Amino acid sequence: MKRQLSNFRELAALTRETAQLLRVLNTRGVQVLPGDPVVEEAPVPKKKPAEVRLEAPPTDLGREGLLEHYRKQALACQRCGLSNGRRNVVFGEGSSRARVMFVGEGPGAQEDEQGRPFVGRAGQLLSRMLQAAGIDRKEVYITNIVKCRPPNNRDPSVEENAACRPYLNYQIELIAPHVIVCLGRVAATSLMPGSAALGSARGTVRKLGETDLLAMYHPAYLLRTPSRKNLAWQDMQVLVHRLVARGILPRLPEPWWTQT
Repeated sequence: MKRQLSNFRELAALTRETAQLLRVLNTRGVQVLPGDPVVEEAPVPKKKPAEVRLEAPPTDLGREGLLEHYRKQALACQRCGLSNGRRNVVFGEGSSRARVMFVGEGPGAQEDEQGRPFVGRAGQLLSRMLQAAGIDRKEVYITNIVKCRPPNNRDPSVEENAACRPYLNYQIELIAPHVIVCLGRVAATSLMPGSAALGSARGTVRKLGETDLLAMYHPAYLLRTPSRKNLAWQDMQVLVHRLVARGILPRLPEPWWTQT
């Protein structure tokens, strides 16, 4: 019995010494003792953006019918958090055979209220720009990167962009415009890879398959920074030159809208 008690005391002392030694080693940065198995923690997988799988149409509905098919899917979409705070889905509007498509970043307050793109002050400015350029707004197609309004008009997140992108992809595929105009930085960086800033993207023509890609200042930015209107008109002239060269527009416009 005395021998067992002695062994227990020796074991307790050894345990205290071992614990003290481990504390000392830990303060010196030693985490693993020689001979201990090395356990590597599995890397935490990066969260992938949400993927949207749209339902295939039941039959060949034609261009207008297919756009309506995907619009109805968007109306019921809940694949990202933007669906929680929206009033209306703003899918897009305009001609299904438009030669020009304008893509903004996301709906604003008026757009969310009415369910239509670019109907607020920025939309009114865009309409004046189109009129000055000799472009009928009814003949173009207007949409956004995301179809629901981000809170406080913030930029869409990567996940929100990815969740909504298939809708835009189908719009582009079905309408097959000659030119896509990216309105603002978010649209430009989304559709024009490598465009870190709008300043480096505007004024140049890039390609998305057979489609020309142009970048312009967003009308909302022009409302906040009227001094940029002259640059916006230069961008509009690049668009008009492309349309005149393709025989879509007959002439170049006069730059009177910068004075309004």
